[in-house]
Amino acid sequence: MSENNNNNQKQLQIELPQEVAQGEYANFAIITHSSSDFILDFARVLPGLPKAQVKSRVILAPEHAKRLLAALQENIVRYEREFGAIKIPQQESRTIAPFPVGKEN
Repeated sequence: MSENNNNNQKQLQIELPQEVAQGEYANFAIITHSSSDFILDFARVLPGLPKAQVKSRVILAPEHAKRLLAALQENIVRYEREFGAIKIPQQESRTIAPFPVGKEN
């Protein structure tokens, strides 16, 4: 493809509505899958509260889930190169909860 053709290709424009731009804080994720989809549920777990409320659900095709994994890996490498290693405390469960979930202290 010539350089001229590359310049004529349309660029994807992404719109970020104001109500979405604020983001949604999540400190817990549940990932499930079927043969055709990966489902990522993002929730907020707060100390002393018995329920975690799902704040966002993202449904991905398996190919997109794998692309997301690669993009996260690449960005974590860049982050750690700039800011140092991300330390994760030992966790028994396979979640991203920042503190033990479902255990009495």
